[in-house]
Amino acid sequence: MARRHTIFRMLVIQRVLVKYGLDDIIKETHLLRPLRFLFYLAPRRRDRSAPIGERIRLALEELGPIFVKFGQAISTRRDLLPPDIADELAKLQDAVPPFPAEQAIAILDGAYGRSVNDVFKRFDVEPLAAASIAQVHTAQLQSGPEVIVKVLRPGVLQQIERDLAVLRMLAGLADRYWEHGKRLRPLEVVDEYEHTILDELDLMREAANTAQLKRNFQGSDMLYVPDIYWDFCRPEVLVQERIYGTPISDMETLRSAGTNIQRLAENGVEIFFTQVFRHNFFHADMHPGNIFVITTDPERPKYAAVDFGIVGTLSPEDQRYLAENFLAFFDRNYHRIAKLHLDSGWVPAGTRIDQLETAVRTVCEPIFNKPLAEISFAQVLMRLFRVAQRFNVEIQPQMILLHKTLFNIEGLGRELYPQLDLWKTAHPVLKRWMDEQIGGRAMLKDVRDNLPQLRDALRELPAILHHLGEQAADGKIRLNLQSPELDDIRKQLDDQRRQRYWLAAAATLVIAGTLVLTLGTMPWLGWPLLAGGLATGAAARP
Repeated sequence: MARRHTIFRMLVIQRVLVKYGLDDIIKETHLLRPLRFLFYLAPRRRDRSAPIGERIRLALEELGPIFVKFGQAISTRRDLLPPDIADELAKLQDAVPPFPAEQAIAILDGAYGRSVNDVFKRFDVEPLAAASIAQVHTAQLQSGPEVIVKVLRPGVLQQIERDLAVLRMLAGLADRYWEHGKRLRPLEVVDEYEHTILDELDLMREAANTAQLKRNFQGSDMLYVPDIYWDFCRPEVLVQERIYGTPISDMETLRSAGTNIQRLAENGVEIFFTQVFRHNFFHADMHPGNIFVITTDPERPKYAAVDFGIVGTLSPEDQRYLAENFLAFFDRNYHRIAKLHLDSGWVPAGTRIDQLETAVRTVCEPIFNKPLAEISFAQVLMRLFRVAQRFNVEIQPQMILLHKTLFNIEGLGRELYPQLDLWKTAHPVLKRWMDEQIGGRAMLKDVRDNLPQLRDALRELPAILHHLGEQAADGKIRLNLQSPELDDIRKQLDDQRRQRYWLAAAATLVIAGTLVLTLGTMPWLGWPLLAGGLATGAAARP
């Protein structure tokens, strides 16, 4: 039954493409291509005389949320699209046709269990904005604050689940029959996207994301995040502070206000890298419809962000890997980049590092020290993709959100300030993060975090030694001396005893060094004791 629905949806997609005169897309695909002739008998609302950008936008709107989100993503890359198509797709960012206000009010009444007029002092029926997942109304709380009320679209979950089934079917075909399917892992990519898009349908999760990001940038002079009014939030309703700013895409207004555009662009890059590496919590839906600029002080403009339904995080291993790759790239250390790919397992064992190094250098070297206006990242990405094909680099699904966000950031930066030096702006942020991870402060933090473990090790050591002594006295350890199982136990006990001993020694040295430094009598002795304790503790860790 599900498969029949999926095939029916694919037929609907083809019908919509034909309806808007986009059937050339079908001609370029193999699946169900012969069936396109069945739809030529259906009347078209738009003929080919209508602008193609308008026809693409209308088709994406009719096909539903997932397709609208695709249009939103590529609309940020005006350097890759003809101007007329870019202008039309930009309307998908906050100008998707709204659903009737009566439906929104019915959803609110059901969520609160009472009339919307009892909840809010004022509720504006006309939507402020509409997007693929939800639409936004302005309102005023009974206590006075001006807020925005975000309401999920009716039936959006069913639409998304239907289209995810289509994507999964296509990914399965690609995984089975496409020559690059195994390397690009389309099924895992769809699984990752499914997790992301379904999370976006829970507005309580979005509220929690907003609150976390606000804490991360508390007191920042670069980014403002609105307050959440938790008492009015539900899984299908989000209520947050209404912010007033200029849309990031309204360059005319920003310039007329005397906004420092260069600083604005550089701050955007710094905000992104700060989120990814310092906070490990980044806004992953940064299209222009979600970004505003507060120009109270035009020389020091401040971003205001909304819509945190999609956020990304990375594992510590992926963070470290990416940071080292970026820094190696900034230093033009292509051998290091090649070695990182090999060590991470992203390329098959046995790959020749010198060949991979040469390939990466050939792609990356031409773009160094150039402003965005002089860099064609589309060409760079295509060439990197060919390198990946040649060396069988595996796609990492957990990186998709990061790639998408970086893609959006670069598009915004190009739109704001084409002369932006992306590398110069990002480099200091990454250097600070790496120093925090491997520098002296990181070592002290690691010791502080592990002091309870060291303390517990000291407490347990006498009992462990006593237990081992009793076992030896009773002769139990000598039983079945030739047993492989006993050999394993003996090895584990030896390792455990050795580790406990060195942890105890490390704790003693660290405590002694800390005391000496605190008393200030013999600093020349305190630092060696502390360093020795750190080194001993590090060596003792499994």
